[in-house]
Amino acid sequence: MNDAHLHMVVNHFPIIGTILGLGILIVGIILKNNSVKNTAYALFIVAALFALASIATGDGAEELVEDMPNIGKRIIHEHEEIAEKLAIVLYLLGAISILGIVLNLKNNSKAKFISFVAVIVAIVGTYLTILAGTSGGEIRHTEIRDDAITTKVIPNSSPTNEINEGDGK
Repeated sequence: MNDAHLHMVVNHFPIIGTILGLGILIVGIILKNNSVKNTAYALFIVAALFALASIATGDGAEELVEDMPNIGKRIIHEHEEIAEKLAIVLYLLGAISILGIVLNLKNNSKAKFISFVAVIVAIVGTYLTILAGTSGGEIRHTEIRDDAITTKVIPNSSPTNEINEGDGK
């Protein structure tokens, strides 16, 4: 397993974990349920750890694919820039989540405020996950790029390419 494969394995959880965590945290706030909020916080912490793994494998993945046809350094650089911003936001969200869990366990009066801060940071994180996921997908999936070239395939109707099965030739 090389860095590109490892990168593809770990890079989905920061995206999924952040989006799911945001939804769960909002439900926890609405229900005023600290257990539900702590579940969201745990997801955010795991998402931050997977972001660390994604960043750690990103350079190796870049080295393996940057010279492939239709890839290029520009699109990888754009993805890397967004991913670095996302990682910082997720590290911050992970730290806020640790604080949120501690405050919830101590029934601290600031726990509610921290949950709202976490929602705001998670919204920013969710926005960046969409950008990072899309730009990462564009690296190998040229069909989803804004500058994708659509080509029409015209079947070759030349009789020289047809096989005549009936005459045994």
